Amino acid sequence: MICLSLLCAALPASLSAAVSLPAETAASLPAEASGPAKAALEAFQSGRHAKGVDLAKPLAESGNADALYLLGFAHETGQGADVSRDKALEYYRKAADAKHKDATYRLSFILLASEKEDEREQARQALESAAKDDVAVAGRILGEAYLRGLLGPVADPDKAVFWWKRASDAGDIPSLLLIAGFYEGRFGFPELKDPKEAITNYAKAAGMGNAGAMATLGSRLLNGDEKTRDEKKGREWLKKAIAAKEYSAYLALGDFEENVKKDLKAALAEYERGKDAGQVDCMLRSADFYIEGKGIEKDADRGLAILAKAAEAGNPIAHFRIAVQDLAAEKPDVIAGYGHLVAAANGNLVEAQNELGLFYLSGKLNIADPAAGVAWLTRAAQNGSAPAQNNLATLYERGLGGVPRNLENAGQLYTLAANQGHGPATLALARLFNEGVGTAPDPVKAWALATLAAERGEKEADKLVTEIAIKLSEKQRAEAVKELANIKAGKSEESKPTETPKAPADSKPAAPKKK
Repeated sequence: MICLSLLCAALPASLSAAVSLPAETAASLPAEASGPAKAALEAFQSGRHAKGVDLAKPLAESGNADALYLLGFAHETGQGADVSRDKALEYYRKAADAKHKDATYRLSFILLASEKEDEREQARQALESAAKDDVAVAGRILGEAYLRGLLGPVADPDKAVFWWKRASDAGDIPSLLLIAGFYEGRFGFPELKDPKEAITNYAKAAGMGNAGAMATLGSRLLNGDEKTRDEKKGREWLKKAIAAKEYSAYLALGDFEENVKKDLKAALAEYERGKDAGQVDCMLRSADFYIEGKGIEKDADRGLAILAKAAEAGNPIAHFRIAVQDLAAEKPDVIAGYGHLVAAANGNLVEAQNELGLFYLSGKLNIADPAAGVAWLTRAAQNGSAPAQNNLATLYERGLGGVPRNLENAGQLYTLAANQGHGPATLALARLFNEGVGTAPDPVKAWALATLAAERGEKEADKLVTEIAIKLSEKQRAEAVKELANIKAGKSEESKPTETPKAPADSKPAAPKKK
């Protein structure tokens, strides 16, 4: 099965919450300039890119590190010069040789993103050399590169933690937070989870004055692993975070009152304090309390007013919730709901992108717009939305929405959704294998998938399981049971498409192969 090119380019990275991964780090120029290259840098920063490049060239020829870096930046970004990876690398190398730290890091980021092992090895050497003088930054980047498997055949968590510890010992707070997140299991490797070690590193970062770490530490002490909870210390750290104007601490306090203490009134009081301080998540929680009548008399108007303020602050979730209210009302406000739905979708909220795609297909604006509908469903599918992948697969399977019928694309998209535990997509795959649509009939795999779909709550799956079971021979039944076990354990060879989002171990059914 050939993976859809539009999906392969946008699958989510396996390591989230990292702060300087090559794919996520944008090149930048110094905020302030000094020395011979000052005029060139100032011209470039003011938007006169070509002028900045012209001023930098003669300085670069004489070996000025800042000018060399600027030219590398210009060729990397295409500002004031042609986009050229080779020229960017050339100038960054020269600047790095002249001891320009940022050039070393930009050079390393580009090389780490390479598919060539020797170029990634060059990045490792450059970073290890930089670590001799600046282990705080270079060590952090090395740790992330090792964790992503960029500097070896597989991810190396031991080397990742080794470099992060070296960086944190040099005072790098982001590395402390990465270590803490690692031991919380946020980057995978659940077998290495260590809540106490996570708390220790959050405490170190908090002790160094990082307000975000104070809030996170307080939250973990109140709401985290029961073995590490300490209400007194948790409240103390959250109080310090609030004093440092880190108002997410109110969210942690509210969450503690709501979910641990089960005191809804106290929870709302904390959420209200956060709302009044402008903390958007607290606005959303407060709105929910009023709309649902949790711990207080129901007041939908007040809840919607709070959502409106959050939407004004640009929060896509608030826009989406208002859109749902507008469109689901007894007398729907289609125009207002549509506007909020577009704002939420443009805010990269995948749920909104999926709903907007369906909205365009529905014709609720008095005319259907299939092209726009498919475009938004595709965007949501690229962003990992299982419902969108399933919806788009349905269009490809049936040739609807202006897309040509393409069973290969349908099978791949159903697989992407099923790999995330999506029941309808799992049932759709079972149906394709059972009926031989786009593939040779495979009742064994069909039974396994239908059974899995039933376990995922698809009521229609029970009927299909029975229908298939009647046709199976004794040998096939044994094979089907084994196939189900293999899918759940992730051991089925055909159940591991090469380009799919990470999925739970019990969520890896196979896509049907095109005839």
